[in-house]
Amino acid sequence: MNIAIDQNSEVPAYLQLYRQLREEIVKGMYPYRSRFPSKRTCAEETGLSVITIEHAYALLCEEGYLESRERSGFFVSYTEEEVRPVQEALPDLKPMDSLSVDEEAFPRSVFAKTVRNVLSMRENEILEKCPGKGLPELRSVLTSYLARSRGIMVNPEQIVIGSGSEYLYSLIVQLLGRERIFGIEDPSYERIREMYQSQGVQVDLLKMGRNGIRTDELARTRATVLHLTPFHSFPTGISADASKKQEYLQWAEKHHGILIEDDYDSEFTVSSKAEDTLFAMEPHHRVFYLNTFSRTISPSLRISYMLMPETFLDTYEKRAGFNACTVSTLVQLVTAELIEHGDFERHINRVRRRRRRQPK
Repeated sequence: MNIAIDQNSEVPAYLQLYRQLREEIVKGMYPYRSRFPSKRTCAEETGLSVITIEHAYALLCEEGYLESRERSGFFVSYTEEEVRPVQEALPDLKPMDSLSVDEEAFPRSVFAKTVRNVLSMRENEILEKCPGKGLPELRSVLTSYLARSRGIMVNPEQIVIGSGSEYLYSLIVQLLGRERIFGIEDPSYERIREMYQSQGVQVDLLKMGRNGIRTDELARTRATVLHLTPFHSFPTGISADASKKQEYLQWAEKHHGILIEDDYDSEFTVSSKAEDTLFAMEPHHRVFYLNTFSRTISPSLRISYMLMPETFLDTYEKRAGFNACTVSTLVQLVTAELIEHGDFERHINRVRRRRRRQPK
């Protein structure tokens, strides 16, 4: 094992280990169905505690890279080969009820207290003009949050704050151009197709299989942009497994394509950590990442954010640098304080624990 752990990183050691082991599996250093090093062997070779190793191995199992066999150890379960037939049918899943906020809503008392604090302590800033990409304070706390909770490493200049996903969809069209064909999951949230078509973009509907867009559909399409919801795609509830995520990334590299990762629901996963993002997995800057606080705080806030690849920073300044921020300074300051003081993450963890206890 060639593992290097940065003890000064904001990313916990078990997540660093998990990501490096995942990379070795994906690169084929441990072939499909081969025995994986034991936890004790890994601990001896890396110098990490067995508890850290156990946590990383548990995540690899949850994501589908390893499987644990009683009294036999761990075996590699990830393969690049597409073992499912191309004419795969949609799973017999119950549609998700709606895009409404979770039943256990953000605590109103905490939210009200934060609003009062901002109004009292930041009254002058509330009246100041906000930069086009959003408040530097909010973008800064987002970089720290994304690093420790999602393993996403970005700088504040890559973040754009916007009033809802529809605004960010239109912004991406502004950056990529209307001459591209956008591939969209079929079925998917109807507003996605309507929004792109309203921008004059040609849309190709790509049929879904059991774990994402079907392989034959990816081979067929002339699209150069894919709009994806890897976790809990609406309305089917389908989530992409590790192999499908790699397939999306390979498609983007092969076709010089762009992936738009719509990650609106993954923070409420019942797994012991939030789902891996394509943005964090992709080394060649081909992924735009979108998320919203409508699910995690309140839909009435109308605040979302986009992460853009560093390679698009100049394009943004030329094509969209003149845009005004569409979210009020007050809402951004409140959101920043909720994240910085830990209230946001405490709420997410509380909802995830509640979901784990619910009967399946």
